[in-house]
Amino acid sequence: MTTTEPTGPAPKPMHRLVFEKPGPPRPAELPGGGPAWLVSRYDDVRQVLSDPRFGRAQLYAADAPALSDVPDLVNDPDLMFNQDGPGHLRLRRTLRRAFTPRAVARWRPWIAAIVEDLLDRLEARQRPADVVAEFTLPLPVAVISRLMGLDESAWDRLRHWSEHAFSDGTHEGEQVASVLKEFSAFGADLLAERRRTPGEDLISGLVAAADEEGGVPEAQLVSLVCGLVVGGHDSTMTMLGNALLYLLGERRETWFRLGADEEAAGNLVDRLIHLVPLGDDRGSTRHAATDVELGGVTIPAGAIVLADCGMANRDPEVFPPATLDDLFAPLEAPTLSFGAGPHYCLGAWLARTELHLALHRLAARFPDLRLAAPAGPVVWRTGTTSRSPLRLRVSW
Repeated sequence: MTTTEPTGPAPKPMHRLVFEKPGPPRPAELPGGGPAWLVSRYDDVRQVLSDPRFGRAQLYAADAPALSDVPDLVNDPDLMFNQDGPGHLRLRRTLRRAFTPRAVARWRPWIAAIVEDLLDRLEARQRPADVVAEFTLPLPVAVISRLMGLDESAWDRLRHWSEHAFSDGTHEGEQVASVLKEFSAFGADLLAERRRTPGEDLISGLVAAADEEGGVPEAQLVSLVCGLVVGGHDSTMTMLGNALLYLLGERRETWFRLGADEEAAGNLVDRLIHLVPLGDDRGSTRHAATDVELGGVTIPAGAIVLADCGMANRDPEVFPPATLDDLFAPLEAPTLSFGAGPHYCLGAWLARTELHLALHRLAARFPDLRLAAPAGPVVWRTGTTSRSPLRLRVSW
């Protein structure tokens, strides 16, 4: 993990990032300088994410320009997110049963127990305490470890692998390749172990579903396991840290209601997921297989399209400016923060449940929780495509 110390202009907190007003599709540039089309209005972005003519797999064709110089997990062609068509659906079916709202509801009691245990530990700490080290970091790692049938001894390795799997390009390519090789070996060994001795965990269920489905390449299953490790904790950890920086630093008036009203806490979580991005990367990238009419503009075949979910989530035609920052107002339309269409995030219900339980019960247990004074400049956890506070000292 790398950090950004407060030298020169400090990065803005994620809740303060400035988004342009959405408009018709227009030519733009990829981070590496290549040509692309930027799509930013809510309806247009939903179409790009849902229309099978806009896919992911062709981004990794042999003759396609590389999207990254670093061999990270995000750009692994075997990753489920980078599959299209029947192969992608086959992979999703192996996992979909495990992440239904009904399944997540069954997990809720033990997730709540993990939350309460961590709050007990936090309460016993000397004040001020680092809420990142004591709460926002260990919670999602504990949850995904429980789901995968892993014990606490694996936590440090999972964090290390995750920091490199979603690299932002600041790690050396050889270092990332070495870590990913080790990470893939872990995934392959875990699959083999669960085949020999299946249990009640998520990986055992994945193996059984893949065998029942048939035709799922082993490399894709390994990438799926690694993606579960990273996606299962990095996003929730990042969201929790950024949410607490925002709520305690600028929206302290919401804290008491967050802890006192569980239903209102659910609306607040939905609004935070909607408004606070995980990282500075704006676009979800797609490849146009044919000419497509989109928002009154023709996107040519072969074009790379950047679907900007952050801009779309602020489209004034869908989300009125008057309620955009009302954290307890129900969303007027489904958020695009989890994507849409065939690549919609399967872990959305789990992430929402963790965030809801974590923020609601933290506020209920510590109604006077506050940032320790002086707060000072934020030191950011960087090195990955997500960004959140490395430390957040609080008192109560």
